[in-house]
Amino acid sequence: MKHFSFDKISIQEMSKDDMLLIIEALEYTGKATKIEEFIQLRENILQELSALAELPQDKFLDYLKEETLSF
Repeated sequence: MKHFSFDKISIQEMSKDDMLLIIEALEYTGKATKIEEFIQLRENILQELSALAELPQDKFLDYLKEETLSF
């Protein structure tokens, strides 16, 4: 078995549903466990995604919610 080394992971193939699920799961886990790293990871991911979409974080999150609830 080959071992790969990487510093970053691409999210190109990730669905909007999966993105929203990860963001919400990190928020829930951070609040439930009081482990700040989960909240910080959520914020970091949300910041990166909203920057890629060239939207403010709240608008990007609204967009994801609208897109995933529209199906």
